Amino acid sequence: MEEADTSRRDVLYIATAAVGGVGVAMTAWPFIHQMNPDASVRALASIEVDLDPIEEGQSIVVKWRGNPVIIRHRTAAEIEEAKKVDVSQLPDPLSRNQNAEGKPATDVNRVVGGREEYLVMLGVCTHLGCVPIGDAGEYNGWFCPCHGSHYDTSGRIRKGPAPENLPVPKYEYLEEKRIKIG
Repeated sequence: MEEADTSRRDVLYIATAAVGGVGVAMTAWPFIHQMNPDASVRALASIEVDLDPIEEGQSIVVKWRGNPVIIRHRTAAEIEEAKKVDVSQLPDPLSRNQNAEGKPATDVNRVVGGREEYLVMLGVCTHLGCVPIGDAGEYNGWFCPCHGSHYDTSGRIRKGPAPENLPVPKYEYLEEKRIKIG
């Protein structure tokens, strides 16, 4: 008789534990699920931008993943000025280009596919996250007025407290004048 009670008790313990485990999982699921990104964030995981309307010498700012992305149609003079810079003299010698990880900060390594007329980079100062002003500063690139960081026409830090070049996000050309960021 005692043997039957033991096995019945074991079944009851196992069933109670199983129901309790399912209950805990059902209770925890909404809390875990709410940590996933919402639909608006997932929709911005990548964006497509038409470059055709951007005139030479003009910059536009688009929003990607909640951050400003600067797209600049550079002039031949800006490109030549950026190419003349000695990378060994830069505060940050790395390109900070997700498309060319770990390469030196030459002007060619700051763009994609050899299309140097279009510069695409995050518009967030690497010092404290301010938004730099375009066509400004000592190097005619970008200037962060909050703390005085100067970036050149290739988005490389040249002077000031910012520790790194403006980062270049992952992007690719879908067509001659159309890119996909992200």
